[in-house]
Amino acid sequence: MSQRAMIAATAAAVMSLSMVAPATAAQEKEKCFGIAKAGQNDCASISGAHSCAGQSKVDMDKMEWKYVAKGTCKDMKGLTAEEAKTAAKKG
Repeated sequence: MSQRAMIAATAAAVMSLSMVAPATAAQEKEKCFGIAKAGQNDCASISGAHSCAGQSKVDMDKMEWKYVAKGTCKDMKGLTAEEAKTAAKKG
């Protein structure tokens, strides 16, 4: 195999892995509400208070979330998205 063909094959393999890895990673994680420390949330608040990561103001705010390994949220005393939405409606 020529060096050019080897480089092309390697590049194709790397590109295909980069497309598959994010989908696999997303399947292995879940949003867990109420466990993020101030400034360490992963994205927008469920209440609409802000729209970006790292903008939470209070530790363990039930409207803020972080990605955690699937199946570990309850062990951390976190809430699912549905539970957080219900808490937002009550509060």
